[in-house]
Amino acid sequence: MIEANALLKRYGRLVAVDDISFKVEPGEVLGFLGPNGAGKSTTMKMIAGFLAPSAGTARVCGHDVQSAPMQARRALGYLPEGAPGYGEMSPLAFLGFVADVRGIKGAARRGRLDAVIGRLALQGVLHQPIDTLSKGFKRRVGLAAAILHDPPALVLDEPTDGLDPNQKHEVRGLIRELARDRTVLLSTHILEEVEAVCSRAMIVARGKVLADATPAELLARSRYQGAVSLVVADSIAARAALDGMPGVSGFHQDADDGRLYVFPQGRPVSPEAVAERLRQRGVEHSGLQPERGRLDEVFRRITTGEAQA
Repeated sequence: MIEANALLKRYGRLVAVDDISFKVEPGEVLGFLGPNGAGKSTTMKMIAGFLAPSAGTARVCGHDVQSAPMQARRALGYLPEGAPGYGEMSPLAFLGFVADVRGIKGAARRGRLDAVIGRLALQGVLHQPIDTLSKGFKRRVGLAAAILHDPPALVLDEPTDGLDPNQKHEVRGLIRELARDRTVLLSTHILEEVEAVCSRAMIVARGKVLADATPAELLARSRYQGAVSLVVADSIAARAALDGMPGVSGFHQDADDGRLYVFPQGRPVSPEAVAERLRQRGVEHSGLQPERGRLDEVFRRITTGEAQA
């Protein structure tokens, strides 16, 4: 549905996107994940046809965005970063303008306007100037414009950036709903977004793809996967008690919360075995719990070159 093949974008000596290739299949939500300046938005703009690549090609539903731009844009809904719109317009006027530009007329026009207004719950703000809306409602208006022509593919660039937690929750719910019958490419630098809405994630940095896996596969790369953590009054005594225990590879004490992390070697560390070992050695502890992988740690190691992708 969405395909990039050896996309390259240069600005003089700066290489913003460096030979990026991927496919997004029907029904997938691909999270395009990377730090600021990684080349995410530049890639999105090339796929959406707003920026010409220096080399390589992009296709939407089989249509080359350079040689068949109108066909590609008909098949694509695009939400640019920040959901820009005409601030002096109301959502109703703006969506009407988009419908006119898209050539949606008559009964089809009325039907599509009613459908997107209802789906994105815009009824209460239809006649307010867009500039007066909250960021969350501005994103809703942008999403409504992106799906007005009922496209099979969506490209969403940083759809929740700058929103408060409640607004993020609302917009992510909308994205999950929209993804039921569409292919979605979602650009973000917010790690929790990947676990919340994506079925697959690509990590990019310095214009290159460094990893491509499901969120679960990325989490499995974390050293925290299968670890246990606990609170101890005497971390030296706890480390001494657990040192050499089968299946334990090392320790880390978090400077922020003071918890001691016991890392696995091979299979997950058994919380019961740790508790029994500490009991036998007379080490007091509390709050013992199993840990799952940490995407932020995997992301940091991959993007800084500390781990192989």
